Amino acid sequence: MLRPLRDVVFVSIIKGDEKVAGGLLYKPLTVEDGVVEGKVVAVGSGLITDSGHIVPLEVKEGDRVLFHKASAMEVKHNGETLYRLREEQILTGLQ
Repeated sequence: MLRPLRDVVFVSIIKGDEKVAGGLLYKPLTVEDGVVEGKVVAVGSGLITDSGHIVPLEVKEGDRVLFHKASAMEVKHNGETLYRLREEQILTGLQ
Protein backbone atom coordinates (compact mmCIF):
# COMPACT_ATOMS: atom_id res chain seq x y z
CA MET A 1 0.00 0.00 0.00
CA LEU A 2 1.09 3.54 -0.62
CA ARG A 3 2.16 5.54 2.43
CA PRO A 4 1.11 9.17 2.13
CA LEU A 5 3.25 11.89 3.67
CA ARG A 6 2.16 14.82 5.85
CA ASP A 7 -1.44 15.94 5.15
CA VAL A 8 -1.92 13.77 2.05
CA VAL A 9 -4.86 11.35 1.87
CA PHE A 10 -5.52 8.50 -0.58
CA VAL A 11 -9.17 7.81 -1.41
CA SER A 12 -10.90 5.15 -3.51
CA ILE A 13 -14.22 5.98 -5.19
CA ILE A 14 -17.34 4.24 -3.88
CA LYS A 15 -19.67 3.13 -6.66
CA GLY A 16 -23.29 2.06 -6.65
CA ASP A 17 -26.26 2.34 -4.33
CA GLU A 18 -25.93 1.47 -0.69
CA LYS A 19 -28.44 0.79 2.07
CA VAL A 20 -27.89 2.76 5.25
CA ALA A 21 -29.32 2.42 8.76
CA GLY A 22 -33.12 2.32 8.68
CA GLY A 23 -33.20 0.62 5.28
CA LEU A 24 -32.99 3.84 3.26
CA LEU A 25 -31.39 3.54 -0.15
CA TYR A 26 -28.53 6.02 -0.56
CA LYS A 27 -27.28 6.83 -4.05
CA PRO A 28 -23.83 8.47 -4.01
CA LEU A 29 -23.16 11.42 -6.27
CA THR A 30 -21.64 10.38 -9.56
CA VAL A 31 -18.47 11.42 -11.35
CA GLU A 32 -20.64 13.38 -13.83
CA ASP A 33 -21.77 15.60 -10.94
CA GLY A 34 -18.14 16.69 -10.37
CA VAL A 35 -18.29 15.57 -6.74
CA VAL A 36 -17.68 11.94 -5.84
CA GLU A 37 -17.99 9.83 -2.73
CA GLY A 38 -14.92 7.95 -1.63
CA LYS A 39 -13.49 5.83 1.13
CA VAL A 40 -10.23 6.93 2.77
CA VAL A 41 -7.69 4.12 2.32
CA ALA A 42 -4.54 5.79 3.71
CA VAL A 43 -3.63 8.99 5.58
CA GLY A 44 -0.38 10.82 6.24
CA SER A 45 1.02 11.69 9.66
CA GLY A 46 -0.43 15.22 9.73
CA LEU A 47 0.04 18.82 8.72
CA ILE A 48 3.35 20.39 9.76
CA THR A 49 2.92 23.97 11.00
CA ASP A 50 5.40 26.80 10.47
CA SER A 51 6.67 26.21 14.02
CA GLY A 52 7.33 22.53 13.25
CA HIS A 53 4.42 21.01 15.19
CA ILE A 54 2.45 18.16 13.63
CA VAL A 55 -1.33 18.61 13.60
CA PRO A 56 -2.98 15.17 13.20
CA LEU A 57 -5.50 14.73 10.40
CA GLU A 58 -9.21 14.61 11.22
CA VAL A 59 -9.96 11.87 8.69
CA LYS A 60 -8.87 8.29 9.23
CA GLU A 61 -8.76 5.11 7.20
CA GLY A 62 -12.25 3.81 6.47
CA ASP A 63 -13.98 7.23 6.60
CA ARG A 64 -16.43 8.06 3.80
CA VAL A 65 -15.91 11.50 2.28
CA LEU A 66 -17.00 13.74 -0.60
CA PHE A 67 -14.44 15.46 -2.82
CA HIS A 68 -14.12 17.08 -6.25
CA LYS A 69 -12.56 14.50 -8.53
CA ALA A 70 -10.96 17.29 -10.60
CA SER A 71 -8.98 18.51 -7.57
CA ALA A 72 -7.40 15.10 -6.93
CA MET A 73 -4.49 13.38 -8.65
CA GLU A 74 -5.33 9.93 -10.04
CA VAL A 75 -2.82 7.26 -9.03
CA LYS A 76 -2.78 3.63 -10.23
CA HIS A 77 -1.40 1.21 -7.65
CA ASN A 78 -1.57 -2.61 -7.83
CA GLY A 79 -4.34 -2.39 -10.43
CA GLU A 80 -6.47 -0.10 -8.25
CA THR A 81 -7.26 3.54 -8.99
CA LEU A 82 -6.74 5.81 -5.99
CA TYR A 83 -7.06 9.58 -5.68
CA ARG A 84 -4.40 11.64 -3.92
CA LEU A 85 -5.50 14.86 -2.26
CA ARG A 86 -4.75 17.01 0.74
CA GLU A 87 -7.11 16.83 3.69
CA GLU A 88 -8.21 20.44 3.07
CA GLN A 89 -9.53 19.38 -0.37
CA ILE A 90 -12.08 17.04 1.23
CA LEU A 91 -15.50 18.70 1.16
CA THR A 92 -17.16 16.78 3.97
CA GLY A 93 -17.25 13.48 5.82
CA LEU A 94 -20.28 11.16 5.67
CA GLN A 95 -21.81 9.07 8.42
